[in-house]
Amino acid sequence: MLCYWGAQVREGFGLSQPDKVKNGKCGIRSVCPKSAVQDMSAGRSFVGFIRNGKPSVLRLRGEDCDHDGKLEQLQLKKDRIRFRSIVCGGAGAVLLDYGGKVFFMDKSTVCRPLKGLENRQVIQIACGDQHSMALTKDGQLFVWGDNTHGQLGLEKEQPSSLTAQPVKSLCGIPLAQISAGGDHSFVLSLSGVVFGWGKNSAGQLGLGDTTDRHVPTVVNSLNRKKTVSISCGGEHTATLSKGGTVFTFGSGGFGQLGHNSFEDEHHPRVVAELWGSKVSQVTCGRRHTLVSVESSKLIYSFGCGMQGQLGNGEMTKQSVPFPVDLSTECGHKYTFEKLIAGENHSFALFFKKLESKPKSNRRGVLTLNEKMIDRWVSGSDKWPTIKKEINTVFSSAASLNGSFLKTSCDEHYQTSVEHCGLDFDLVKTSFAKLLENKGLISEVVKVVQQKLLPDLNPNPAGVEALRLYLLLPELIRGLQKQRPELTEALASKILQLNLDAHKVLVTYWSKLPNDWLKGLVKLFQKECAELIGQISRGETEHDFTRRLQNFLQVLQMLYKVCCTTHNDITNSDFIIHEINDLLDTLQATIATLQEMFISFWLTEEDLYDMEKLRDYYIGIIDILVKFPFAADTVSKRRMFCCLQDESRGSFPDQEMFMFNVNNVLRVNRDSLLTDTLKYLKQKKYSFLNLLEVVFIGENGIDGRGLSAEFFSVLSKSLLKWEKKVLEVHENSLVWFNPDRTQCNKDFYYIGVICGMALYNHHCVNIDFPLALFKKLLQLSPTLKDLEELSPVEARSLKSLLEEDEDVMDILFLDFTVKGQELIPNGGQIPVTKVNRQKYVDLYVDFVFNKSVKNQFKHFSRGFSEGCPLATWSMFHPEELQELLHGSPKYEWLELHQSASYERCSVSDELIKNFWTVFFEFSEENKKKFLMFLYGTDRAPVGGFSKRPLKICQSDGPDPDHRLPEAQTCFGKLILPTYSSINTLRNKLVHAIHFCEVFGRG
Repeated sequence: MLCYWGAQVREGFGLSQPDKVKNGKCGIRSVCPKSAVQDMSAGRSFVGFIRNGKPSVLRLRGEDCDHDGKLEQLQLKKDRIRFRSIVCGGAGAVLLDYGGKVFFMDKSTVCRPLKGLENRQVIQIACGDQHSMALTKDGQLFVWGDNTHGQLGLEKEQPSSLTAQPVKSLCGIPLAQISAGGDHSFVLSLSGVVFGWGKNSAGQLGLGDTTDRHVPTVVNSLNRKKTVSISCGGEHTATLSKGGTVFTFGSGGFGQLGHNSFEDEHHPRVVAELWGSKVSQVTCGRRHTLVSVESSKLIYSFGCGMQGQLGNGEMTKQSVPFPVDLSTECGHKYTFEKLIAGENHSFALFFKKLESKPKSNRRGVLTLNEKMIDRWVSGSDKWPTIKKEINTVFSSAASLNGSFLKTSCDEHYQTSVEHCGLDFDLVKTSFAKLLENKGLISEVVKVVQQKLLPDLNPNPAGVEALRLYLLLPELIRGLQKQRPELTEALASKILQLNLDAHKVLVTYWSKLPNDWLKGLVKLFQKECAELIGQISRGETEHDFTRRLQNFLQVLQMLYKVCCTTHNDITNSDFIIHEINDLLDTLQATIATLQEMFISFWLTEEDLYDMEKLRDYYIGIIDILVKFPFAADTVSKRRMFCCLQDESRGSFPDQEMFMFNVNNVLRVNRDSLLTDTLKYLKQKKYSFLNLLEVVFIGENGIDGRGLSAEFFSVLSKSLLKWEKKVLEVHENSLVWFNPDRTQCNKDFYYIGVICGMALYNHHCVNIDFPLALFKKLLQLSPTLKDLEELSPVEARSLKSLLEEDEDVMDILFLDFTVKGQELIPNGGQIPVTKVNRQKYVDLYVDFVFNKSVKNQFKHFSRGFSEGCPLATWSMFHPEELQELLHGSPKYEWLELHQSASYERCSVSDELIKNFWTVFFEFSEENKKKFLMFLYGTDRAPVGGFSKRPLKICQSDGPDPDHRLPEAQTCFGKLILPTYSSINTLRNKLVHAIHFCEVFGRG
């Protein structure tokens, strides 16, 4: 049964004889045609019907005609076509057949296929005054018609189009519904996100203004409102939320918003009169609105009723919802199906309760789910059918993004920049089923690789489009052969995302379950490792460099996420151990190249090829140093040395050798600091070359031992410097003296000396806190860093953060530190419970930044000049601290185990006695032994195995009268053959305490 009311029309519309039309109250009429109406629509000029799959239209009376036309069946070239949906616009109609093909009807009654959608399966259509929309089964939105106000969503410069055009900006958004108004358009996503565009003169887009939009724009104020339906009128819009809440916005001049007002609304506003009614359907006419409440079987109307289209017997405007006076027969014998609102007419479509309910014309995008996968796996469908479904789902970003939504408690309706709405457990179990079937997964991979990934949109219109970047890695991780190619393609697409999408994806990653995040890290870490492994084995394809950079960039994004997220993923999960293999290969290549230089039978071509190979490996190292998280400390140090050699040239020429003469530093022990500063001020030193030290009046050639001692002794001189530019705290840590504000050059030269030590692979005996190395790497020190430098101050601040409000009042603190204001007028601002965190943050900033700003600036400049190889910045703060200070761990047993012997063996009495005496030493004496042997008392980075001890037995005369000697350049200890353990003990103790000059350099 069809009920209708409003402007005068042909009795029964031609669906039945006029005498069969029943007239009810308030001008409401009803008709029960012999052929049931499956679908209908009302536009400005036409009313359209579909009965038995056949479309027919009736032209409405207008300004140029004072009577209705006859109901005419549309002319079709193929009579076999059966239609299931019709929508009428301003001047024509659009139809959809059961095969998903779209037809259009203009002012004539001829129905033609629409160009641009020939190979598409359409599931929904919508029609405005002069534009139309179509949604395909794979989630693509197509538009055509007038674009004067941007209602096509194809950018401002795009002209009107008679051919269907895709709205590319919405690619990847899983759409649930489309709607077209007078000159504006709306779509609704599966998770209730509303997008609008087009004319906005009355605020009908709900964006808070009256500016037209030429691209789909999210109506943010409707986010998380669980919107399930949208409808567009002439210049107003209505939405329906799950639970029955109605929002309206736009033009309100006829009361069509239902807010008891005739004012426009620029933001969505709840129709208060319907609050609690649990509305089940809402539809907008040109200037009026209809809603239905299924529980009470009532239809409400509001807006323009000048032609009786409100169904309340009044010819007036109505600004609040009021029931339509339908016959009681409608509620007893029939069930309500659909509301239709036109320009001056309203319709309600019913069917008998005993009749089968017609299928809804509003279908959703095809999505992947457990049932579908089970059908595929079981083989209950034929392979061509399965293959077609795989192609549809896995070639469509929209389909995948609409799959596996977390429906429990309507969680997917909470989709936002922080909540992706996916059911991760469901994804995992579903993909596991696919991966077990080789035939299915092979077809899936082919579609993903050839169709899905190449077409991904780097500028998604909404966050729902980013679910794909969480789904695909889980699928790819289970693959074997195709995994590298798919991972590389995915990495490229991630890196192409615009800034906003990039930020949202990072947020999604940060909220992933730990096992998912760890799997994501492992996926890209594994690809990096395999690629570097291939390069190490001599495979040098040009494309490897680009692929490696892509993998590392994504891995870097994940590393930053893990650094800021509490999870069990550690730095070691990112380490790529194959980097050491690459460095071995590079060293072997350089060694081969050096041999080739002295080989006369080699051609220039051979030499060129080897140099090219070396440069290729160096290029890979250059890439790796930009991603310091990927290498351990030992690998980084090797890379640093490698690039250091490269910067100096692997094969120094005579000119470079002569230039290195200026890098010989001659100093007196008694005036070490003065001589060093004088030497540096001459500016003859080349920081790129290694330093060579000569102690005046002493024998010995610097094979790295003398320069090690130089930096060790010089460090102590700096701490005793009468200028006191450095101050030692109570825990022996050293920081800049904040009172020495005029000593710019002094801080500069301290920085130069520290930089030189790092560049020359030596340690300094200045215990700077970790905060200094954070600052060098442009990281911000924290309260924890202050706790290291000044435990008492840090404890006071931590207590301050934990105090209750009463105690806070007693402390009488203000925003000053040591007489310095932390903020303008800080002395007048008390520290309270509300602002105490800010006070603590500013206090820490004052200690590490503000109070020593000038000092650090000059130190940092000197450090960068002293270590001219900028790749020192690849080290983490802890690693940089260890490189400059030496290892904080003294594994003395490792020194014993890694020792080697010359002219003696581990079983000799002399050697047994030596180790007995050594392990009797106090910690202080053991460090003095290191100083005696190596020139520094710091343990080497990576442990003693990286700088092993060699013990050589001396066979000279009168051994009991001789002292042990050290060849510091080689880490060699020369032991006379002492007659007893006591003699050995006495001589060794004397040597490490009183022999300031190294034995043989």
